[in-house]
Amino acid sequence: MRLLIVEDNAELAELIGQHLGQAGFANDIVATAGDARAIVAAGDHAAMLLDLGLPDEDGIVLLRELRAAGHFLPIMALTARSAIADRVAGLNAGADDYLSKPFAAEELIARVAALLRRATGEQGGEIACGRLRYDVASQTLRVADATIVLAPREVQLLDLLVRHRDKVVRKTQIESAFFGLGDEFSSNAAEVTVHRLRKRLMALDAGAEIVTVRGLGYLMRAAPDA
Repeated sequence: MRLLIVEDNAELAELIGQHLGQAGFANDIVATAGDARAIVAAGDHAAMLLDLGLPDEDGIVLLRELRAAGHFLPIMALTARSAIADRVAGLNAGADDYLSKPFAAEELIARVAALLRRATGEQGGEIACGRLRYDVASQTLRVADATIVLAPREVQLLDLLVRHRDKVVRKTQIESAFFGLGDEFSSNAAEVTVHRLRKRLMALDAGAEIVTVRGLGYLMRAAPDA
């Protein structure tokens, strides 16, 4: 899954991105509220990590605006403001969690995982589709009692499809999950990875299938015989 990091301290933003990347999360980084606002509108990120002290606009203002506009993207506020009143203000503005700087990488990763578990609405952070069981926090796949190892892009694709199961996922959403902002990608990368994952699921008898919806994208659903 892909996260959006909104942090104007370039060194800290890169460090956060590295920690999350090592934990298996893809991420994009922007430094201003204006850029964050434009990217959120595309709706291609699973969650946002938002520094409240941005150079162009207070993060609290951005939080309130996003919530007022109906954006329910999970948001974790990152800030050096440690007073209780500041924490309350961030939560009341629409943040789902609050982490004060400085913070340990382990706590950041654990809180992001917890944030995503709550967002899925799935007990224990596990999503089922047919005989397939996907753990959101650890990004691991099980079929029956076996843990299945997938290639990194296959994991990213599975994460996106299974969390939107029974709903169409656009090809552009898949490309966004694979590549960061401004990265170049091959036009058939999505199709190739869909083909590979579809074959893996069939070989595993996972009871889940990836259906091509022509002109729109793909959806994952339980196979008719699951």
